[in-house]
This record gives sequence, structure tokens and C-alpha cells, in this order.
Amino acid sequence: METIFYIKGDTLVVDLSGEIDHHVAEKIRNDIDDEIKLYETKNLIMDFSKVTFMDSSGVGVVLGRYKKVGELGGTVTIRNADRLVKQILDMSGIFSLMKYEETSDFTTKR
Repeated sequence: METIFYIKGDTLVVDLSGEIDHHVAEKIRNDIDDEIKLYETKNLIMDFSKVTFMDSSGVGVVLGRYKKVGELGGTVTIRNADRLVKQILDMSGIFSLMKYEETSDFTTKR
């Protein structure tokens, strides 16, 4: 699992790759929270285009960041999940809470 961060205005973009399971969920949570705090970003975009597997731990990461960003008055957007990951997110009800988009928007890596 690798996370790459980009800053675009007041938005933190997280490019996730690999498998998101209980073995890496805490590290992802901590890394994202640290970046939000460090750069004082309000909004979060989580790009799942390179995620090959995700279990309920990944859903927990997304929901936890939704709560954290919501407390800051921001929003979370999910981007570019493959069919299976998108299905897991949809079944969890995440798309009733946050926006989903398909895009090829590339930003400058921090």
C-alpha cells in the first residue's frame, strides 16, 4: 500500500494504491490525518484508481475521514474506484454521504 498526497488549494488529494485491509488501515488513517493537520486543508479527495482490494477496514478509513473533515467544515469526495471497490463503497452507504466522481484530473505532487 502506498499513499501519495497532492495539495490543490484547500483540498488534500490522496492517491491510494494496492490493498486496503486491516493490516494497513491504521497507517493510512494516520498518514491522512497528519497531512490534513500539517497543511490545514479543509476538503479531501480520495482517489481509488490504483486500489486492487478493499475490505471493511477501508470503509472505516473513509468514514472516519468523512467525520474528521466534516468537523472542519469540509467535504470528502471519492474518485475513480474500480467496479469491485465501488460496489463495496456503495453497499456500505458511503455514496449517500459523499460525492463520487470519475475523472482524470491530475494535480501537482507535493
